[in-house]
Amino acid sequence: MIRVMIVDDQRPTRMGLALMVAKDPTLHVVAQAANGQEALDKLATSAENQQTLPDVILMDVRMPVMDGLDATSRIKKLHPEISILILTTYDEDDYAFTALGAGASGFLLKDVKTADLNRAIHAVHAGDAILTPRITAEVIRKGVPRPKANDKSEAREKFAQLGKRELEVASLVSQGLTNAEIAERLQLQPDSVKKTVSRILAKLKVRDRINIAVLWYQADMRYLR
Repeated sequence: MIRVMIVDDQRPTRMGLALMVAKDPTLHVVAQAANGQEALDKLATSAENQQTLPDVILMDVRMPVMDGLDATSRIKKLHPEISILILTTYDEDDYAFTALGAGASGFLLKDVKTADLNRAIHAVHAGDAILTPRITAEVIRKGVPRPKANDKSEAREKFAQLGKRELEVASLVSQGLTNAEIAERLQLQPDSVKKTVSRILAKLKVRDRINIAVLWYQADMRYLR
């Protein structure tokens, strides 16, 4: 059972998200909060009482008292084991940069479908990272300078270490696909994809999925179809 906390200043939104999460019998909403400070207070109370903390937090961005980005940063410092999935109606790339920098594991828009939301919760709980493909591209475009010839050559040398299947998976990671989506696309088991991603990270000597995408961009590689 994956324990979920919902943080949003709109009660109808919290209720709607709770109903979506309830569609998956392996997920359970254990707490709700109307802003970041309330979320921090509830986590502190649970910790003091030696109660089990949530595994994943669904976090709104714009809230009174304390917004979701500030709350994410503070929660990750106090409870690094909690995965945080940012949900917002504002499709603005700056939020993605800030959320990732604050320690969030994912960034989705609130119009996400129930099945996709619940898959994302499972994914971040398993250590995956979730970004919409468009935001992945924008994060790279805005945050990474155009590759120079030397950078391109060095990046391509790193990808030359990968086998054919690893290269296929790296391509799909760079497009913002989750392990489950990659598994479905390549007709593989999710565990196999997870192990492949771990090998890719080790071979490329990068720490997370977004850095695979950045390196792919620097290598000026074309996506494999």
